[in-house]
Amino acid sequence: MSTPTSNVPSARHRVRTYRSNEDLPREEQLAWKIAEVATDPVEVQPDVTDMIINRVIDNAAVAAASLTRTPPSAARAQALSHPVSVNGAGAAIVGTDRRTSPEWAAWAHGVAVRELDYHDTFLAAEYSHPGDNIPPILAVAQHVGADGAALLRGLATGYEIQVDLVRAISLHRHKIDHVAHLGPSAAAGIGTLLGLDTAVIYQAIGQALHTTTATRQSRKGAISSWKAYAPAFAGKLAIEAVDRALRGETSPNPIYEGEDGVIAWLLDGPEGSYEVPLPAPGEPKRGILDTYTKEHSAEYQAQAWIDLARRLGNERPELRDPANIAAIVLHTSHHTHYVIGSGAGDPQKYDPTASRETLDHSIAYIFTVALQDGGWHHVDSYAPERAGRPDTVALWHKITTAEDPEWTRRYHSEDPDEKAFGGRVEITLTDGSTVVEEIAIADAHPLGARPFARPDYVRKFRLLAEPALAPAEIERFLALAERLPELTPVEVQALSIVAKPGLLASAPSPTGLF
Repeated sequence: MSTPTSNVPSARHRVRTYRSNEDLPREEQLAWKIAEVATDPVEVQPDVTDMIINRVIDNAAVAAASLTRTPPSAARAQALSHPVSVNGAGAAIVGTDRRTSPEWAAWAHGVAVRELDYHDTFLAAEYSHPGDNIPPILAVAQHVGADGAALLRGLATGYEIQVDLVRAISLHRHKIDHVAHLGPSAAAGIGTLLGLDTAVIYQAIGQALHTTTATRQSRKGAISSWKAYAPAFAGKLAIEAVDRALRGETSPNPIYEGEDGVIAWLLDGPEGSYEVPLPAPGEPKRGILDTYTKEHSAEYQAQAWIDLARRLGNERPELRDPANIAAIVLHTSHHTHYVIGSGAGDPQKYDPTASRETLDHSIAYIFTVALQDGGWHHVDSYAPERAGRPDTVALWHKITTAEDPEWTRRYHSEDPDEKAFGGRVEITLTDGSTVVEEIAIADAHPLGARPFARPDYVRKFRLLAEPALAPAEIERFLALAERLPELTPVEVQALSIVAKPGLLASAPSPTGLF
């Protein structure tokens, strides 16, 4: 089959609710269709392989940078409290040379990856971080002794399913957290990795979805540390769902379409329906190629705004002084305005004592600091002393957002040439003059001014890993990751990072129940 010109799958599956007395064969259910994609033995194409390697490196970079932070330290402590399970070799606990059962290894790894909000993203009808599929699929691969080729196939499936669900089904509109798409995608990816039958994967997908639906309060108001745990929890539950399905246990069905199912009661209701794009039999899984990583440690909708703000600050230093500014309005998409902008109605987004997680979801704060500093740093830009600087607070409080229908339309466009995540800034100075600039996409976006390629991922890894990993460990991990499709089972088990001696002793070591 020739390489498709678009990464959007050609097949469309219509999904709607059904009354209990209607006949909906399982072969027509969305969970079954997803399972069929997972069992399709189509080859992983070279450009997809290359991007999967990039994202394995990217995940390791952000995990390394977060090893001594509180949420990853607590998750690691929990994982260290659980022994290796009896039916495999166990999986690596990130940052250590210890192993545990795969669900707890995925838990610790997933929290470390998600903590800094610094890995890949895909935005369409829903929001997502598809790299969250890597920790659970990798953990199972390590535990069962899979080779690199099997791991590659599993990751291609995980990315494909999450991207396809995100293209079609909005969760946030109904205040459901985006990880409800991650449970099914991770379960499907694990199914591909293990070579499971469609029927088994179908049951695992149903269980994974049923147990990973939760509200979006985790990303609202005073955002807590649970934001880092939410995807790790979904990955952990996906592994447990596969385990139960392998033991012959069944799941609620039809999980999406049922009269009391997800669509009927959590999403668009009994009259709701969706067209979910899924690869046809034999069609390559290319969804990962429509995803994008972050150059900056901030919400993805802030990436382009950081690039614009740092350019403006460097070109027009007078814009950094609140005494010169009457008002700044960011005209942008519905999502940016209502989720990380002033349209959210969250006073916490303007609070200099707010948590890092909250500041990460405040475009007014992020634009201010990038404008004043001419750049962005994954630690320093969120430091309490940085957030509390009087001139920063004064300028920050002059920034509001406004939804612009055209930017909302471009945000939702399926045409990659016009899809955009930025907007237009209008700065009114105290002398009455104005500065108007716009930016559509981040510099690091595939269509941006400086698209990220392998050297950029490697450079990001070295930058973030250098404080946490010994030089030899950095080189060892990179050498393994760049050979991913060729790795032996023993090498896959070594596809993790180990902190410098003594580093983790300086990390928090909370005590809990385990």
